[in-house]
Amino acid sequence: MRNKKKTLSTVLTTLTISAMVVAGCSSNSGNENGGNVKPNNTNKGTGTEASATPKEIGYPEKVSYWVGLNSNAGATMKDYNGIAAYKELEKITGTKVEFQHPPTGQEKDQFNLMIASGKMPDVIEYTWSAAPKGADSLIKEKRIIRLNELIEEHAPYLTKVLNDNPEFRKMITTDEGNIYVMPFLLGDPMLSVFYGPVLRGDWLENLNLEVPKTISEWETVLTAFRDQDPNKNGEKDEIPYLFDIAALDTGQLFLGAWGIMSEFYQVDGKVNYGPIQPEFKEFLETMARWYKEGLIDKEYPTTIDGKLRDAKVTGNRLGSLSTYPGSGIGRYTDLMKGEIPEVSFIGAPYPTLDGGDNAIGFYAHPFRTIGAAISTSAKNPEEIVKWLDYKYSQEGHMLFNFGIEGESYEMVDGYPKYTDLIMNNPDGLPITQAMAQNFIASWSGPMVQDKRYLEQYLQLDTQKEAQQTWAQADHTKLMPPVTLTADESSKVSSIMNDVKTYRDEMINRFIMGEEPIENFDKFVDTINKMNVDEAIAAQQAALDRYKNR
Repeated sequence: MRNKKKTLSTVLTTLTISAMVVAGCSSNSGNENGGNVKPNNTNKGTGTEASATPKEIGYPEKVSYWVGLNSNAGATMKDYNGIAAYKELEKITGTKVEFQHPPTGQEKDQFNLMIASGKMPDVIEYTWSAAPKGADSLIKEKRIIRLNELIEEHAPYLTKVLNDNPEFRKMITTDEGNIYVMPFLLGDPMLSVFYGPVLRGDWLENLNLEVPKTISEWETVLTAFRDQDPNKNGEKDEIPYLFDIAALDTGQLFLGAWGIMSEFYQVDGKVNYGPIQPEFKEFLETMARWYKEGLIDKEYPTTIDGKLRDAKVTGNRLGSLSTYPGSGIGRYTDLMKGEIPEVSFIGAPYPTLDGGDNAIGFYAHPFRTIGAAISTSAKNPEEIVKWLDYKYSQEGHMLFNFGIEGESYEMVDGYPKYTDLIMNNPDGLPITQAMAQNFIASWSGPMVQDKRYLEQYLQLDTQKEAQQTWAQADHTKLMPPVTLTADESSKVSSIMNDVKTYRDEMINRFIMGEEPIENFDKFVDTINKMNVDEAIAAQQAALDRYKNR
């Protein structure tokens, strides 16, 4: 595994992408998406292209395009045609886009209905790992088309990105050798880290405490938060830590100290399921003790509601949680600094058990199955590929990461610096909404995101420092972006839907003391009887295929 880690690190650190979430890394609220990089392709269009008309180049006259509506865009517009970058793209290519946005919260259901009906638009942008069947099956069933040859012939900019970065090509290619999307790509390892443990820095300072690095140090800090009135209101109303199962799955906080994960993970090429490992019992014992001792929010199962969580944070009661740089560190700082000028939120390392090897932490792979596929309903796939490829060109890259030069950014000493239209919006829009009016860098799309976007999106030093701290976690045990066959996908979904429901229920019961930890073996037996071994075997087969791509 050490060699594999070194290989991936070498690939990523030697990328020609230089200049990313989720994603949500500004001091304002935003989508936490992760991943922004300068494209590998720095070639400008040829002189012929520059002087040719859209018709001569071969761009489509119109395209129907299905994609979820980003919340920051939806706050000020009805569809993506309101984005300045897309308006400019229409001027450049002559292509009119009919955007089809499913109702917010219904994206998955609407996608499944669309695929089942066979009545599809030209382009479908989606997180394809959420599709009920794998991409290979969707190609065989003539729902979407294989793009390999079309990309090779009609997408010179994306082709260069893939040629310069073989790891990208491996990730976007299925086990059967199909490329099925024009992908959304992250290119720098730092851009893949945008979630982790956060503590109230001013509380630590009030109590003369250091940022904790181990489980025992965390317990010391949380105990002090409970007992020593860090919010200085004279009341014992502090909540040391907010546990959250969703945060556990996302960031593996605390659990990663035991060297396992809450879902599937791999060690030296062998797939494991974390909750049935002996270490999971030790983790639950610790969390149960912390809950009993008042170190974990007693109401945590109900605090998954964002408004309740926000109220506890902004009410100056919550000492620590797992969150993002943008909608966590940045947004809470903005919301609280008026009443508490000294407020600060500090990103802490993913804690270890004994200060030894780094614990497992959050990491987003450069390709997370987000991308634009072309449906079999499209009558002009070659033209559509050429149109989508524009975003991977230098001009398209700048347009969709920074907007229009002279309006949303200016070049300053070779650096695309956002103007006050973005950073100090005259209409009072938060940065994320101002960005969404001009370009799509703050979420995703068929493009390569630019690191320079992130450098300006992260306005606070605490945000930047948190990301650097979280990047030190161990990422070697995470599963790569494997693909399941249709049969495997159906089987794994059926098994794991039931397993996860049971797992979540029992995690809460164990932690809250409703189920004695002595019953952990019964918990494992029940999961085994749910045929989790078959799901593990399917993941193992997918991992083996991925390694052989």
